[in-house]
Amino acid sequence: MFEAPNNFYRTSIKALILDDEKRFLMILEDNGLWEMPGGGLDFGESPHDCLTREIKEEMSLKVTYINKQPSYFVSALNINGQWKTAAFYEARLENFDFKPTDECTKIKFFTKEEALKENLYPIIKEFIKEYDPKNHNSLYDQTK
Repeated sequence: MFEAPNNFYRTSIKALILDDEKRFLMILEDNGLWEMPGGGLDFGESPHDCLTREIKEEMSLKVTYINKQPSYFVSALNINGQWKTAAFYEARLENFDFKPTDECTKIKFFTKEEALKENLYPIIKEFIKEYDPKNHNSLYDQTK
């Protein structure tokens, strides 16, 4: 087992994909936990490249936009008791015609209240505490 130093955090890059009601997209993994699209940042990889790669791997979808800066940055103990950080970038997809995989069996848009009723990864619970829809444009507002 990997013994991480006390200051080690696994970093994930997550997509904050919003619909016209400013609900956020989550994916259901085959383990029954809801997650946001994205994944672990590989050494030497940019956050934008990570997000593009992960969304293609998880859902076979094409990213059309990623904000230059993250909207949220949170940390939490994961389900294995290891510290994890995640940066959440607003993103848009070409479409929502995903192909189910082990990492994504279903997709759905949620409000904060709806999401908190689901089985979530700890890092997503931390994101939900911070998420404020008033700070974001809708999916259809392309003025950014």
